[in-house]
Amino acid sequence: MSETEGSESAATRCGLVALIGRPNVGKTTLMNRLVGEKLAATTRRPHTTRNRILGIVTEGSDQVVLMDTPGIDTERTRLVNRVLNRTASQALADADLVCFIVEAGQFGVGDERIEETIRQSGRPALLVINKVDQFRDKEAILPFIEERMAAFDYGGVVPLSAKTGSNLDGLIAEIRARIPEGPFLYDPEQLSDRPERFRAGEMIRESMLEHLGQEVPYSVAVRVEDWADEPRTTHIDAVILVERDSQKGIVIGKGGQRLKRIGQAARIQLEELLGRKVMLRLTVRVEADWTRNPRALRELGIEESR
Repeated sequence: MSETEGSESAATRCGLVALIGRPNVGKTTLMNRLVGEKLAATTRRPHTTRNRILGIVTEGSDQVVLMDTPGIDTERTRLVNRVLNRTASQALADADLVCFIVEAGQFGVGDERIEETIRQSGRPALLVINKVDQFRDKEAILPFIEERMAAFDYGGVVPLSAKTGSNLDGLIAEIRARIPEGPFLYDPEQLSDRPERFRAGEMIRESMLEHLGQEVPYSVAVRVEDWADEPRTTHIDAVILVERDSQKGIVIGKGGQRLKRIGQAARIQLEELLGRKVMLRLTVRVEADWTRNPRALRELGIEESR
């Protein structure tokens, strides 16, 4: 057999890998880093991720399909939180491998409940310890690792920093060693299952959350309503949804200045994503109690996968 024939007949491997953990442990930052592009919004605030988003990493004959999920919240009971929890649980059910992401040195009641959920699922799991960059002495994490590995039969443990990119290669190597043989699910050039329109909405939402601080709760959403490509410019019209008139005023700000800053920051990211000039128009609309309305959640794409 020639070298060419051998390479063509090489078996491919492909696996669905669920990124599971509490809110704000760095799941989306990690996925964006592994894929090499910003696919979803990341902020310092919890509950940023609202959809199951796929990030696709193809290297040679291996394809890793990362399922970024909303942080599992074991305390809140609003409809939107219950839906987000179901989305994460469905990803766990679909996964060939689970990456349980925890914060270095932190393991609370919420983590324990998620660990028990993974145990009940029977899925093989890696323990991914994020934010190790916060420790000057990395050996200080060793007792934490030993404690967690003794508590659950993890297939392996990977300390890393999604923020700095430390040891991402180690994680991908561990994942690739565990995915099953099978055909690729996506084109090798594809990075995500989400279109540019979705990613644009995520960038607007990220800008909005960063500029709003703690002034408006997470009862805000973005809907991209119109998209028009011209030879050198893309025109995007998007609506920011809030639940009350008082929130609308906060988002717009005095004289419209806050909304203007949100739009300017989002436009810079959009032009980097699209590689062209972007004309972005934002409006703010009140849609009362959308976080409790199943129809509104479905229209925004916030619903459990089936």
